[in-house]
Amino acid sequence: MNTTPTTQAVPATARPKSRTEMRRLTMSAMMGAVAFALMYINFSVPIISPYAEFDLSALPELLAGFILGPLGAVLTITVKIALILVFKGTSSMYTGEVQNFLLSIAYILPAVFFYRRHRTKHGAAIGLVIGSLVSIIVAIFTNIYLIFPAYIYLYGMNWEGIIETCGALNPWIKDIPTFAAFSVVPFNIISRSLTSVLAFITYKKLSIPLKKLIQ
Repeated sequence: MNTTPTTQAVPATARPKSRTEMRRLTMSAMMGAVAFALMYINFSVPIISPYAEFDLSALPELLAGFILGPLGAVLTITVKIALILVFKGTSSMYTGEVQNFLLSIAYILPAVFFYRRHRTKHGAAIGLVIGSLVSIIVAIFTNIYLIFPAYIYLYGMNWEGIIETCGALNPWIKDIPTFAAFSVVPFNIISRSLTSVLAFITYKKLSIPLKKLIQ
């Protein structure tokens, strides 16, 4: 009896699903590129922190998280950091890029996880507040125990020199605790508050066309 080989048909839903996943990855990359571009629009407030600048790169990261979920947010942040290293390089022996990644994760993921469980304006607002608070707490610990110690080690500096530099601009900064209280905390409060307000205002308007791109 002659038999002929049969080929297994690809489910009709497989191709659309694969295409959707590719679109989601593409959107993550696109939002990461937007976040990178927004880093060029920045300003500093030396009296708060001579070592950092404000920018709105977290805004597209938040939008990506709300639309694509936690994985999409992490991919967006990763693309942003990769583009920084490729096109700008590092001026801080990678300590700045590590801090950027850690604080972005600390800010975005709590907000995204909360919003995914409470998909309302109220839920989004609370999620943004939670993300901001987590980010500020993480910023205190990473600055004091990770980033600045690494920076000090790599550049042969010391805490005294950093405190002296900051204290020359802000007389309230006299030691490490006051550095955290009057530099790290206010810088992150302003940065996260500004980004959160813009995200809250623009998300609904921007999410409609962005969601259509991945359908």
